[in-house]
Amino acid sequence: MPPTIQLLKMDYAPLIGRQRQYFQTGGTRAPAYRQEQLRRLQAAIEARESALLAALHADLHKPASEAYTSEIGFVLSDIRHALKNLPAWMTPQRRSVPLMAWPGRAAIHPEPFGVALIIGPWNYPFQLLVSPLVGAIAAGNCAVLKPSEFAPQTSAVISKLIADTFPAEYITVVEGEREVAESLLREKFDTIFFTGSTAVGRAVMSAAAKHLTPVTLELGGKCPAIVCADAPLDVTARRIAWGKFMNAGQTCVAPDFVLVDRRIRQPLTDALRQAVREFYGDDPQRNPDYGRIVNRRHFDRLSAFATGDAGDLYIPPTILPEVSWDSPVMQEEIFGPILPVVEFENLDAALTQLRQRPIPLALYLFTHDRATQEHVLAGTRSGGVCINDTVVHIAGKELPFGGLGESGMGAYHGKASFDCFSHRRVVVRRLTALDSRFRYPPPKLSLEKLKKVYRFLIGG
Repeated sequence: MPPTIQLLKMDYAPLIGRQRQYFQTGGTRAPAYRQEQLRRLQAAIEARESALLAALHADLHKPASEAYTSEIGFVLSDIRHALKNLPAWMTPQRRSVPLMAWPGRAAIHPEPFGVALIIGPWNYPFQLLVSPLVGAIAAGNCAVLKPSEFAPQTSAVISKLIADTFPAEYITVVEGEREVAESLLREKFDTIFFTGSTAVGRAVMSAAAKHLTPVTLELGGKCPAIVCADAPLDVTARRIAWGKFMNAGQTCVAPDFVLVDRRIRQPLTDALRQAVREFYGDDPQRNPDYGRIVNRRHFDRLSAFATGDAGDLYIPPTILPEVSWDSPVMQEEIFGPILPVVEFENLDAALTQLRQRPIPLALYLFTHDRATQEHVLAGTRSGGVCINDTVVHIAGKELPFGGLGESGMGAYHGKASFDCFSHRRVVVRRLTALDSRFRYPPPKLSLEKLKKVYRFLIGG
């Protein structure tokens, strides 16, 4: 294994230059090479499962079951899916050519961008960094990974895992504080994948614009859960509470607030509290299945809305039953275990309020009425939608996951991850045996006749 590249004075140009040189050898493009690297990554993760579980518990107090299903198992599933489908994904897609290009044939060839920068967040510090890497490897790229400094134990395990598995000129990890990410963003990459806040997403996009680098931004927003009067209360409450309080509410697609029909506000609030008791008992702080806030800064931000234990970074699962649109807790994404409940009397008025706010990453609707479902779908915008559930839409390998507007741009998961790190290159092949002089100057027809012939040759 080649030695790890040593970086001095935060000058990452040599590292990126080495990766670009390695990419230009063409080795990463070979199907067998991509498959072998995915298998190496899979084996490395499986061998370090215990270390990853320990790190995720140290950083976020994640219970083993939650850490495996939402982080380690999630990524391993991505790898298996990519290995199974990579030959089909890489196959050029045939397309027809216009008569003007006949005889000829055309195809779309998915090709790697080159050197990718992947910047991960702290809330799912393994999954949201390594899952995009699966797409980057499958598509044939080299990659620089920047894990979050707010999950230092997980960052350290990932760094060693990658260094022990891949040469640094192919894939490497750069750890450090905010200034490290800023230094990386000053360099020219061929594509950038960022998961994090909307504010930082703007900075990433601004930096990428200087090099005209394409970006994928996976951001967040205040994801609403709309509960109509016909929704079954117990199931609805359990599914909302599950989506909200996993990882202590630190999930980008967690229901940020509940928007409930006034007629069932109180019974739904009661059902939500009952669901919390079922999940975490009367003292969630002592429950090993309940997480913690990532650091003191985020704890202090959340403590404006709920009382917790600063020494333990513990905020209890909190339901705020009587909240208005103007309440302070409704002005920004909560990203914690605090669930405001806002009632509505008229659904259309509530949808109008939603349309006046930034587009969320997810929207959840609870109703069995098909007409209401279609009405809400037509009257709102969001990155994704779940009807009668929360969060599960991100698990489907055939379902692209991504935001819109202030909740992000671009999508990944499954083939969408491969596409995210691929350029769709059009290749047209023609014969030279036939070469009509019609298209060459000088014009052979009047403009009126040319219009008719042009439409026939080009189509449309």
